[in-house]
Amino acid sequence: MTEMVYGTVPVRDVEPVLPKWWRTVDKWTISCVLMLFGIGLLLGLAASVPLAERNGFANFHYVQRQAFFGAMALVAMFITSMMSPTLVRRLAVLGFLVTLVALALLPVFGTDYGKGAVRWYSLGFASVQPSEFLKPGFVVAAAWLLAAGQEIGGPPGRLWSFALTVTIVLMLALQPDFGQACLVLFGWGVMYFIAGAPMLLLVILAGVVIAAGTLAYHNSEHFARRIDGFLNPDIDPTTQLGYATNAIREGGFFGVGVGEGQVKWSLPDAHTDFIIAVAAEEYGLVLVLCIIALYGIIVIRSFMRLMRERDPFIRLAGAGLAAMFGVQAMINMGVAVRLLPAKGMTLPFVSYGGSSLIAGGIAVGMLLAFTRSRPQGQIGDLLRGGR
Repeated sequence: MTEMVYGTVPVRDVEPVLPKWWRTVDKWTISCVLMLFGIGLLLGLAASVPLAERNGFANFHYVQRQAFFGAMALVAMFITSMMSPTLVRRLAVLGFLVTLVALALLPVFGTDYGKGAVRWYSLGFASVQPSEFLKPGFVVAAAWLLAAGQEIGGPPGRLWSFALTVTIVLMLALQPDFGQACLVLFGWGVMYFIAGAPMLLLVILAGVVIAAGTLAYHNSEHFARRIDGFLNPDIDPTTQLGYATNAIREGGFFGVGVGEGQVKWSLPDAHTDFIIAVAAEEYGLVLVLCIIALYGIIVIRSFMRLMRERDPFIRLAGAGLAAMFGVQAMINMGVAVRLLPAKGMTLPFVSYGGSSLIAGGIAVGMLLAFTRSRPQGQIGDLLRGGR
């Protein structure tokens, strides 16, 4: 009777945060991330010991650092996953602006650590790679622009997101960091495709990318050297690719045994870019297939949950994050087996690296926040005229 006189009483959500989070979050994705991190620590116990000895540190110096940064990454992932999509968007856009400024100042204050590419800020006790933190923020910002452009009377979101993407790709290419530039461009392309981009335009963009790659090949010694090494049918056994290829071949199906691998003593990046070679040599194809399956489950589960989402921004941002996460893993493993040119890209949650771990934790936390179950109808209801 009271409702008939005074109107309906709004229902307040009184469910505690943690029980609600646990009920709505994708537990499969969380489990896969934890298993990947555990595998990373296991491989780090073998891969990082030679490097620690060469640098005069204790045997498990890098493993301890990986555990520390990994713990920070997991905390960041869990905290971010508890946020609402609106709060994630606001913080992501703010973080994107900060990292964009940091990326622009790299030529002035950054360092290359002798690797030929200015990608890091040295803090003395650690280093920070701005491009790792830029990626999740960029995806959210670009998705916001694309979603706003679909609204009636909205801004030209597609054009603005394209201009933003080109700016970031050029900044990354000038470092040079062509791997991250390609990853950013791919993530935007996935979102643009889902937002309804015409196929002709995507074909034109692919042609522009090929033309830009040709131009970079003729004008960048760094880029040309990696492409030539990839196209050369003969692998120099004393290069990183040579060591990695031989390790994968030696590992076979079940591996040579825990701690028995030799590639970790030869590869300077065995604990980072070529960690999958250590896994293949010591544990064989079995562990490699398990790692691939874990990444596949995360990506497939995310897309399945996003297919039920009504909000265009959440669909676009979630798809961009899932696509970039999966493709980064694919690129890292593709380089190790010589399916792709060397990119200098880590294997998410498995490779050593503070920036990569923490940024990956934030990115997956955003993905978990976007894929949480929310009270809404199926996306097909909209097609049938439902509300």
